[in-house]
Amino acid sequence: MRNILLRLAYDGTNYHGFQRQPEEHGLTVQGELEKVWKKLFAEEVKVITAGRTDTGVHAAGQVVNLSSEARIPEDKIPKAMNSILPCDIRVLEARDVPAEFNARKSAKWKRYDYRIDNGKIPNVFRRLYSCHEPIPLDTKAMQMAASFLEGTHNFRAFAAAGSSAKSFVRTLYHCKVSRMDGQIMITCIGNGFLYNMVRIIAGTLMDAGKGRIDPNAIPMILESQDRTKAGATALAKGLTLTFVEYDGTDPITIFPEIEP
Repeated sequence: MRNILLRLAYDGTNYHGFQRQPEEHGLTVQGELEKVWKKLFAEEVKVITAGRTDTGVHAAGQVVNLSSEARIPEDKIPKAMNSILPCDIRVLEARDVPAEFNARKSAKWKRYDYRIDNGKIPNVFRRLYSCHEPIPLDTKAMQMAASFLEGTHNFRAFAAAGSSAKSFVRTLYHCKVSRMDGQIMITCIGNGFLYNMVRIIAGTLMDAGKGRIDPNAIPMILESQDRTKAGATALAKGLTLTFVEYDGTDPITIFPEIEP
């Protein structure tokens, strides 16, 4: 029995999230992957994912693993799967990994990027992959607010109401705001993320950029552990799971542009 890692990219626009759902709820990325594997190798598999992206959320570097008896060489798997998968899901890499590898539990950190189209008129070429916000945003205020989120905190105020997480403590190694060509990007790199955490962070930082939240209030929001104190949950389409790291390499080594 092999343990096979797949690295994926997908456009989440047409999917009811990553996690398999009853068919009447709509297509899911996991459902498509498992369906294609069965068609290719006549084998039922259960895909384990690094992160269960929500409806409309995208991925440039999602990682999954599955147990299989298929004998196909690892370097042939992407071509075989991509020949059948929908054009908005692609297998970028496949390789055999040790039996104990688990795409979720073995992850050391993940990078999520949230994109905001901050032009007065929506950019038609970004409409599926960014949240349009016509009000000019103060990125200095956003970055000041973001800096308070870095470190180890109880992020209950930045988790979806009713979350069943056993612990709300997470570590954000980096929370950065950058602007380029009328687009603002919020980059969050951490050891784990709560349900809707990055989207709530994005909504909160946008409020800081509009002057609705004082950046210096972020520590009090964290301390309150009150979801109603933070900003709204930003739209799903602006969020992309960009990278998942398993070897423990420092994020700045891989992404030097995030260094202060």
